[in-house]
Amino acid sequence: MSRLRPQRLLLIEPPWRAHLVAGLFSLGAVLVVSSAVFVLDSLAPVVSLGGLYIFAVLPVAALWGLTYAVPVSVVSMLVFNWLFLPPTHSLRLADSENWIVLAVYLVTAISVSWLSARARRRADEAELRTREAERAMEEARASEERRVREAVEAESLRRSDAAKTAVLRSVSHDLRSPITAITTAGEVLVDGGERLDDAERAELASSVLVQARRLDRLVANLLELSRLEAGAAIPHREPWTVDGLVARALDAVGEEAVRVLVQLAPDAPPVEVDPAQIERALVNVIENALKFSPEHAPVLVRARLEGADVEISIVDRGPGISAHERERVFDAFVRGNDVDGERGSGLGLAIARGFVAVNGGRMWVNAEPGAGAAVVVSLPASELPARAPA
Repeated sequence: MSRLRPQRLLLIEPPWRAHLVAGLFSLGAVLVVSSAVFVLDSLAPVVSLGGLYIFAVLPVAALWGLTYAVPVSVVSMLVFNWLFLPPTHSLRLADSENWIVLAVYLVTAISVSWLSARARRRADEAELRTREAERAMEEARASEERRVREAVEAESLRRSDAAKTAVLRSVSHDLRSPITAITTAGEVLVDGGERLDDAERAELASSVLVQARRLDRLVANLLELSRLEAGAAIPHREPWTVDGLVARALDAVGEEAVRVLVQLAPDAPPVEVDPAQIERALVNVIENALKFSPEHAPVLVRARLEGADVEISIVDRGPGISAHERERVFDAFVRGNDVDGERGSGLGLAIARGFVAVNGGRMWVNAEPGAGAAVVVSLPASELPARAPA
């Protein structure tokens, strides 16, 4: 905006009420100064008192500019001449020097009015520029904030799309594999008829059962992951011994539990946890260790007291996990190496860490000398009486 705009705004005629207020104020200022001159007339030469009318001109110039200050200057000069300069009550002057006094006063009053109005105009312009600068800064800040918000939203959408793509790819593969196996076995059973002997039928039926359980685990893992991400996996804690929790987990693992060796420290204190959630976490870790260990190699489960925590380590005999991948294995849909051509959904360890976390614990991976990798489940120890294993 140019500097001429505020000047044009000042020259616009105000409404009649503004005229009335300005006029009354101007007359009041002249009246007040005239009263002061009347009071001081006996104390000082009357000619020297004319300069007091500057105090009537200044506020008018500051508030309303030259439009009102110049008329106040002229009216002040006439009032001073009429009331105080001889001959009084007349515009004629007995002393010609008084004309010079009035002329000097009028020039001074108009000059002061102009300076005051100019200062006011510059102040208005400065205030206007300040407001424009503040508005520009607010607009720039709002624009920056909008761009940041849009960038964050775009990045969130990108990550969300990437996560959805990973979910769809993983789930589509993991759902399709068992469904295909079940469908194929069912078709052979139906179409084979009398050509299949008992052993072949038993093998196909076993395959259907294995794949159905695999499908059930995948669906259960997806549901548990959604509960964890939604914050709906609220633990119902109870005091349990470590051997009780491990026993529950091994029962859930089933026939493969015969490959698991258990070493529990006799002084391991109880822990206060949700037994179902910690059972699910231990089952996922144990099954993962069994999957990545050779067929007949044992998996070791050991527990010990470490400071104020009970650490349960599940040690496999697999190829191990490199240092830079030890944290990534807990991310959902991050898969390990293929085992016998079968890939996991990448949910087991993510769900395990989620359940351990909501129970106040931690999980991490250690390298195990002479073995594969050790997944450590650390839970806060409890001094409460523990529930014995069933």
